Amino acid sequence: MALIDSHAHLTFPELRDQLEAVLERCAAAGVERVITIGTDLTDAQEALVVARRYPQRVHAVVGFHPHESDTVGDDDLARMAELWDSDDVVAFGEMGLDYHYDFGLRENQQRVFRRQLELAADRDRPLVIHCREAVDDAAALLVEHGFSDRPVVFHCFTGTGAEAERLAERGWRISFTGIVTFRRSTGLQEIARTYPAHQLMVETDSPYLSPEPVRNRRPNEPAHVAHLARFLADLRGEPFEAFAARTHRNTVDFFALP
Repeated sequence: MALIDSHAHLTFPELRDQLEAVLERCAAAGVERVITIGTDLTDAQEALVVARRYPQRVHAVVGFHPHESDTVGDDDLARMAELWDSDDVVAFGEMGLDYHYDFGLRENQQRVFRRQLELAADRDRPLVIHCREAVDDAAALLVEHGFSDRPVVFHCFTGTGAEAERLAERGWRISFTGIVTFRRSTGLQEIARTYPAHQLMVETDSPYLSPEPVRNRRPNEPAHVAHLARFLADLRGEPFEAFAARTHRNTVDFFALP
């Protein structure tokens, strides 16, 4: 049995300062690989350092998170695009729109997202999308820049069944975090129960969103993706080993991992 945490933040202080122990606990839990996400230039560079330090165990995805958009200029975007040309970057992101927190002005979020899509359009990498309460705007920008039927994942999806269907119509997928294990997440559980098996991916978004039964444990960490996978396997009535193998294969294929 092997799992992949398809979205974590190993460079955030809660995990970075105990990285060796975090990866040891991954191995003990059967989590073979971790996709670590860089959310600004400094974080992206640190993510690449970690991926190069642990080849075959950690892979880097880098981009500008919408929370950072108020401070992102053209020079920053050009420097990020240079990082994208590294062979150690397996996807671009997380990028997108967040109308829930609105930590960045919406016009700036859209500007930075649009520019990243322009830069990504002629580069052959998947996209990792952060989207909260902005599915229509995010989808419209993706379509405008030619990303229909290209590999795109809306990470940490918490939207509606109708939204999940609209994304699927464009050839995009969603991924599930520990939120789906929460008792009140009945709508999300219904989506996960019948979500296409060939698109399933699981993630922790650690150091956040610890799943049941470790919901009160802080920080969350990639090893805990095993709890999420077991919950989803039970929810779908599938053997855990088969579910783990499926999500592993889906994630390797999506990110074109070696």
